[in-house]
Amino acid sequence: MTTLLHISASPRGQRSESLAIAATFLDELRAAPPHVEVEHWDLWDGTLPEFGPPAAAAKMAIFGGADPEGDEAVAWRAAREAFERFDSVDHYLFTVPMWNASVPYILKQFIDVVSQPGMVFGFDPESGYTGLLQDKRAAVIYTGAVYGPGRGPGFGSDFQQPYFEDWLRWAGVEDIRSVAFRPNLATADPEPGRRAAHSRAAEVARGFLLPTGEARLAG
Repeated sequence: MTTLLHISASPRGQRSESLAIAATFLDELRAAPPHVEVEHWDLWDGTLPEFGPPAAAAKMAIFGGADPEGDEAVAWRAAREAFERFDSVDHYLFTVPMWNASVPYILKQFIDVVSQPGMVFGFDPESGYTGLLQDKRAAVIYTGAVYGPGRGPGFGSDFQQPYFEDWLRWAGVEDIRSVAFRPNLATADPEPGRRAAHSRAAEVARGFLLPTGEARLAG
């Protein structure tokens, strides 16, 4: 059975545009074969561990070829458990609202927790990093209320999508399907953009579980 993990960085519940678009994606995904088992991880639910001084020390110990001990070992075990939850599925759906031109801090915390040597990446002193999340694909829903392509600098910059997709590729996830809803709520009717985003989410979902070549034809 194919498994998908929906990782949500939105704290807005039923008022969240990204979660509403995700629901459209998931409804469409479940409507057609193959059957998919969906798990949800709300990053705001308190299960994400912090990555403070003991965890940072544990990471440097691992880099140096040592085993973490004491509080460092406890922090490292928590990071590994979070990674194993993340790595245990076939594919991903992320809901990513824009906060201050970038991603919510809880999503950055998630990235910092799971991005560990031997988990998300390998490292060679001569060739550098290697992403270890192989044969996985991701759908990402981006939302924002002010920034949008073609708007002036007074409407902000996009450090949201470039940052997040750079991390995915660094981690080894090359197959990324994106949906964006970025209305200018101050001056424009958001409804046409909202409908387009939901339509795009349904389109992405229809081809999401197909083999890569067929998915491209479906899209």
